[in-house]
Amino acid sequence: MRNRFVIGNWKLNGGLAANAVLLDALKAKVLAAPGRYCGVCVPAPYLAQAQALLAGTSLGWGSQDVSRFETGAYTGDFSAGMVAEFGSKYAIVGHSERRSLFGDTDAVVAQKYDQVRKAGLTPVLCVGETLAEREAGETESVVGRQLKAVVDAHGVAVLSGAVLAYEPVWAIGTGKTATPEQAQQVHAYLRGLVAGWDQSVAKQLPIVYGGSVKKSNAAELFAMADIDGGLIGGASLVAEEFLAIWAAL
Repeated sequence: MRNRFVIGNWKLNGGLAANAVLLDALKAKVLAAPGRYCGVCVPAPYLAQAQALLAGTSLGWGSQDVSRFETGAYTGDFSAGMVAEFGSKYAIVGHSERRSLFGDTDAVVAQKYDQVRKAGLTPVLCVGETLAEREAGETESVVGRQLKAVVDAHGVAVLSGAVLAYEPVWAIGTGKTATPEQAQQVHAYLRGLVAGWDQSVAKQLPIVYGGSVKKSNAAELFAMADIDGGLIGGASLVAEEFLAIWAAL
């Protein structure tokens, strides 16, 4: 059995008081079980607060990005090792917003992925296509290229213990969602691609869906054979919504 995950991505949202209310509500209701894990990836300034409020609970925490560098004169960056010092479990790399807004190339994402692993964190590697790429029939070539960049740089074994997230860019923050069948098709392609490199890694690799998951569609998405949970954006900021998604896992 593959592990299953629901991970919230708060993006550029939050505040100390609002965070406390949200995290208190979540930790009271989230009870992880073997093979089922829940976490929140918060803005870096709130990692200490997450650690203080969530230590000893079933809810893990982490960051939405890390530097591709370990140390040095890189003003404004923060390393995976720094994130790990706050008891974090997760770090997201390659999110479409980092790729499109901040210029993270496939090569940079591969470097960040390596830093996350070296710090002992669970990488959440995001891949996904734009609407133009989907309409051009390029979905598989795009997500395949993004995944292959990591494997080419570090070997397929580095996917062991990671989480792969398929996030169609056209379905993030737009209210649009891939149908369960559309999402399943891409998840199955990704698993098949990994299987071509190493079947045992593919069999155990959790692949979660990250495109406007809501409580109204979570159960149907999570019922698909190759969808192992969700990377949740806006809905992770609303306790009732996020808990309903977790319950659907």
